[in-house]
Formats: sequence, C-alpha cells, structure tokens
Amino acid sequence: MKNILVPTDFSENAMNAIEYAVKLFKQEECTMYFMHAYADEVYNFDSGLSRTQFNIFKEKLGALTDKSLQDVLDHVKKKSPFPNHEYHIKSVFRPLVDAVNEFVVEKNIDVVIMGTKGQSNDKEVTFGSHTLQVFKYAKCPVLAIPENYDFSIPRNMLFPTDYQVPYSKRELGLLNDLASSYKSTVHFLHMSRSEKLSVRQEDNKLFLKRYLSKAKLVFKQIPSDFMIGTINRHVKESDIQLLVMVNSRQSPLERILFQSTVDKIGLKTKIPFLVLQNMPR
Repeated sequence: MKNILVPTDFSENAMNAIEYAVKLFKQEECTMYFMHAYADEVYNFDSGLSRTQFNIFKEKLGALTDKSLQDVLDHVKKKSPFPNHEYHIKSVFRPLVDAVNEFVVEKNIDVVIMGTKGQSNDKEVTFGSHTLQVFKYAKCPVLAIPENYDFSIPRNMLFPTDYQVPYSKRELGLLNDLASSYKSTVHFLHMSRSEKLSVRQEDNKLFLKRYLSKAKLVFKQIPSDFMIGTINRHVKESDIQLLVMVNSRQSPLERILFQSTVDKIGLKTKIPFLVLQNMPR
C-alpha cells in the first residue's frame, strides 16, 4: 500500500501531475491525498486589512479551496475509477512546505508528486519557487512533473551520482518498486575525470546494487566536468523517461538547487524528476 501526497494549486500543470500520479500507480493499491495549502495566498493579499477583514477573507478562501478540491476529486474519480485507489482531499491554512512535511509524518507518505511550475507558468523557468522549496526541504521523495508532459512508462531512468553520499534504504525502495513494476533500466551516470573509485564510493555503489535488486542496472562513467550539460545530453541520447537524483549535503543536486536565484538553474528537464531525500533534519 502506497501513501501518496499530491499538492495542487489548481493550475493545468498541477492537474497534469495528478493525472500522471494516478497513471503511474494504477496497478498498485494506494491512497492519494490531494492537498491545497493556502496560507501564503491569504498573507500575500494582506495589504492593510483589519483583523476582521483578514479573517473574513481567510474564511472565504478556505471555502473556495474546499470547493475546488471537491471538483478535483470528482474529476479524478470519474476519469480514473481504479478500484485499488482511494482518494482524499485536504485543505489546510499553512505554508506549503510546512503543510507537506506535517502531512508526510501524519500519513506516512511515500512520495510527494507535484507539477514543476504553478500558476505563474513562466516559460523561462524550469521549476517554480514552490516546487524548489519542496525539493529542498521535504522529508520524503518528491516527483515533479513538467507541464504538458504526457504519461510515458518509465522504461529508462537516469540516476546521476558521484557515489560520495550514503543512500537511504526507504528512498531506494520507492525507486526499486517503480523499476520492478515497469521492468525499468536504471542508468547510473558518474561524471569524473578519474575512473578509480575510493573505498567509500565503492561501498556506496555496492549498496545501490544490493538495494535495487529488482531493477536492471547500467553503470556509466563519463570524463566530464559539465554536469548539467552531460545530464541533459544523456536524457536525450538514452531515451530517458525519469530523472533521479539524491538531495544530500554536498551532493551534485544540492549544488543545483541552492543557486542564488531560480533562473540560474540550468537543469532544463522536460521529463519527470524524482528527488530522493538524504538530508539531516
């Protein structure tokens, strides 16, 4: 039984992420929670409102959120009436990341699935600010779905790694289950000028082999210093349907995500992006 959280801002990208989530796990017994956290919307609207006016606006937006979530639920039940799926909705007056993490703990969530961008829909931005915040601080795996992405079975997964950080059994369990369900090949991409691995790297590589036992594994070593360009090129050349990276201290992904501004992020992925978490909390 999988527990899946799908935050939504009711944008087209968010709705597409919901449809992807339903299709990705259509063969599995799972419970999906569609959630909208609306505290930021209320506080951003607060321009000199009195406490009474603020509370009235908060109540109205909460009611509107409940109605919109019910519409989403009705749509999903009508379009995807899988008997092995159970759907619930949750409206919460909290900042998004706080709401996500509290719900992850409360419901033992296995993965958070959301759109790469929200209502702003800036064509020049790969990941919206909310998605980046969830990538950085969520306490479980996060799967981001690009706008207009049509569901495609993830036969090939690309996993760039330097083998420097230890991996979590639980996080790899999700990847292992997906690879097993779709008979996927996981392509590990190690970008380094040196072919020799340290003992730490060898142990971490062995750990991957041991805990991804249900997947076909391919290990590649590329003598390149241009990480983002190499990733983008391999996505195209190897017909990749899912990009996987680990968010950990000093990891390649941390160096990407913690750029000073969103527009500096050069990872222009047009495929689903699964971020596994290995950050201390």
